[in-house]
Amino acid sequence: MKTILIRNVFFKERHVDILISGNRFSHISPAGEVSYEADEVIDGEGYAIVPPFYNMHTHAAMTLLRGYADDMPLKTWLEDYIWPYEATLTPDDIRKGTEIAIREMIKSGTVFFSDMYFEIPETIDVVNRMGVRAAIGVTFMDNHAKAVRNEKTRFIEEWKDPSGGRICLTAAPHAIYTVSAEGLKYSFGLARKHGLKIHMHLSETLGEVEQCIKEHGMRPVHYLDSLGLLGPDVILAHCVHVDDSEIAVLAKHDVTVVHCPCSNMKLGSGIFPYRKMIEAGVRVTLGTDGASSNNNLDMGEEMKFAALLSKTLGDVECLPADMAFKWATRNGAMGFGNDGGIIEEGRLADCLLIDTSEERMQPLHHFMANWVYSADSSCIDTVICDGRILMRGRKLLV
Repeated sequence: MKTILIRNVFFKERHVDILISGNRFSHISPAGEVSYEADEVIDGEGYAIVPPFYNMHTHAAMTLLRGYADDMPLKTWLEDYIWPYEATLTPDDIRKGTEIAIREMIKSGTVFFSDMYFEIPETIDVVNRMGVRAAIGVTFMDNHAKAVRNEKTRFIEEWKDPSGGRICLTAAPHAIYTVSAEGLKYSFGLARKHGLKIHMHLSETLGEVEQCIKEHGMRPVHYLDSLGLLGPDVILAHCVHVDDSEIAVLAKHDVTVVHCPCSNMKLGSGIFPYRKMIEAGVRVTLGTDGASSNNNLDMGEEMKFAALLSKTLGDVECLPADMAFKWATRNGAMGFGNDGGIIEEGRLADCLLIDTSEERMQPLHHFMANWVYSADSSCIDTVICDGRILMRGRKLLV
């Protein structure tokens, strides 16, 4: 079992030594108090240690569409540009796009992403090789032929994780406007039969809500609830246009919501109901969405923009820095039921080392304020996932 000692690192207003054994934080003690032997020693002086980011909603290989179609409404963007372009992508394209995405995510401090895209074996292979964590969505849409749905079903039924616990699958019905009630029930049922989470888009635009009311006589959250589909295994991306009654239903069923502030702003989708979600006790997480609607995969930016966007209606105390940070880290881990996203003895050994000498981190009046509001990815020196160093000195090792 490999061991890594991070010595004299800044953690929760003090300096500590942290020993990683295998893929777990095994010991945390005041700096210099205990003598540890380790296979590798990192001098943590001048650095702070924090949990890494969990990107809870993205389409990794869409890095290939970065800058391809900008400054247009979601429906036009999706139907006239994105879907036709995606139809031309090959498995090798998906592999290359995913590699670009994972390099970008590691360099900006993300060690986990929840994906929803095509050519799943290609994505899994890249994730496994590059050492990050991922939840890979098996996408369901009504326009898939029956043979395609059967193939996806077999893939889930025969799935074996090649990574030793870093990779899982989700069932990913795309949205209520691309998947019928029958299709939703099928994909949700398949997920629950095999113990998978369910990941889908919901209530991203007003048009989606209006269409749902027209076709089903109710708003999207109530529609899913009427089908008996909501539960703690459900992860819903966006949820921009939800009313008070829908938020209460989300909280009641312990649904995880993924807020994607940059994508929502760029596509003009609307402003997330921050205060109401927080007061209702909904578990909110953050995601970048794809690089074609963001246009990057930097979760630090999502954290900052979420905190700032929440204040635009004059509610400056709504989403403080500490809470925005939790949305970007621990809440994502909780949404997937793993024990990462927090630095404690016995927890998964995922972390970032932040260079506190960087100009954006100085002066250090309040570390978390600097990290949320001031820092950018250039402040990240080291990225560790599952006890493996993926980046050190800003250089990728994978």
